[in-house]
Amino acid sequence: MPARILAAKVSDVPDGEAIVIPRALTGTVDDIALFHDSGEYFALDNTCSHELASLAEGWIEGGVVECPMHTGRFCLRDGKVQSAPATEDVASHGVEVDGDDIVILPNPERIAEP
Repeated sequence: MPARILAAKVSDVPDGEAIVIPRALTGTVDDIALFHDSGEYFALDNTCSHELASLAEGWIEGGVVECPMHTGRFCLRDGKVQSAPATEDVASHGVEVDGDDIVILPNPERIAEP
């Protein structure tokens, strides 16, 4: 069973924006970008698979985030590449909303080695 990480309060992530949850909190190999798009929350590895840019700083619209550096696009639901220059997917993580709390369930394949 994956760990459940209390990542934020609903009010911490306005619609159309994202915040970074540090790897020190999540225990993952990358920071996690927590997105809010049209009432839904999504979590992806924060680092773009094309270059070292923060996806949390990207443009969010229609279930997609566009990397701020070279405009590669990724599906917020599963991290799959939507457009070049990115060619590799980014990892997605589970998200649950429990009242005012947003809980991340880190992808077991992205847990850092102790």
